[in-house]
Amino acid sequence: MSNAGSARARVADTPAALREGARLAAGLLRRHGWRLLLLFACILAPLWVLGELAADVHQRERIAFDEPLLLFARASADSGLDRSFLWLSRAGHAYGVVPADLLLVAVLALRRHAREAVFAAIALGGSALLNIGAKHGFARARPSLWESIAPEASYSFPSAHAMGSATLACVLVALAWNTRWRWPVLLGSAAFVLGVGLSRVYLGVHYPSDVLAGWAAAMAWAMACYFSVFNGHARPWADRSSSGGSTAR
Repeated sequence: MSNAGSARARVADTPAALREGARLAAGLLRRHGWRLLLLFACILAPLWVLGELAADVHQRERIAFDEPLLLFARASADSGLDRSFLWLSRAGHAYGVVPADLLLVAVLALRRHAREAVFAAIALGGSALLNIGAKHGFARARPSLWESIAPEASYSFPSAHAMGSATLACVLVALAWNTRWRWPVLLGSAAFVLGVGLSRVYLGVHYPSDVLAGWAAAMAWAMACYFSVFNGHARPWADRSSSGGSTAR
């Protein structure tokens, strides 16, 4: 066949190839559409946000929304908000989230939910270790626009309170998603995580970008752990329900 004939044959085959590719893509979306959407929304998008913020912090560039939001928080201060945000800040780490992390893993293990306990332990413990490493890697100084009523001496980026509370929230939501508790857990966790993050900005011990980075890192890490532990078609509580016991629904 001549070169011209070969070229015409390839052109004639192009619509068929496109149709076949579209058919395969449609089949992939039908089979794995929700997983691909979750992959993008819960891992890829947060990683993009984290990467953008981390690049600016690494290059010591000023992030446009940091200082205006801090100054707005300072201008809104009063004694009632002081008490509320101090309580939220304490609950967001040593007096709330950390004990809840340990209790959750212990309860899951004692009740012999092995896969769920492994997921929670890796997600929660790994999040804490990643935060420590990131803080020392970026070595970002704390904001110093005013003297905080709850000063901190460690590095600022990303916020450990924001990352720890968001990781716990993601773990709880993931474990509750196939149960009747999904929406109460989701809404309650979201409100708590938002409150903890706002408390760190209100108290002047974190830039808003520290909090946003903590949230993004937590979501990406927790969901990566979820997809790794519950691979394929496995779901939380599946072993219990398939063995003839009562389901979580």
